[in-house]
Amino acid sequence: MSYHWYDFVGNIGIVLILGAYAALQIGKLTPQMRLYSVLNAMGAALILVSLYFDFNLSAFLIEIAWLLISLYALLFPKREAA
Repeated sequence: MSYHWYDFVGNIGIVLILGAYAALQIGKLTPQMRLYSVLNAMGAALILVSLYFDFNLSAFLIEIAWLLISLYALLFPKREAA
């Protein structure tokens, strides 16, 4: 098994997504915070980079969904009810 630069990039993506989830669970982030969506989008994008070089369809599909949902949350933030 060899370890390439794109594996490292994908691992950084994993750390970003898991870090965002951990911060959410311990109350440091909320789903409405921009940072939460930014971390998820960046993490998914970095994992997609690694998948470009070592493709896996199932992982690709979940990361595309993760990225699109995160981008949607960034572009169309939820507004609080009055």
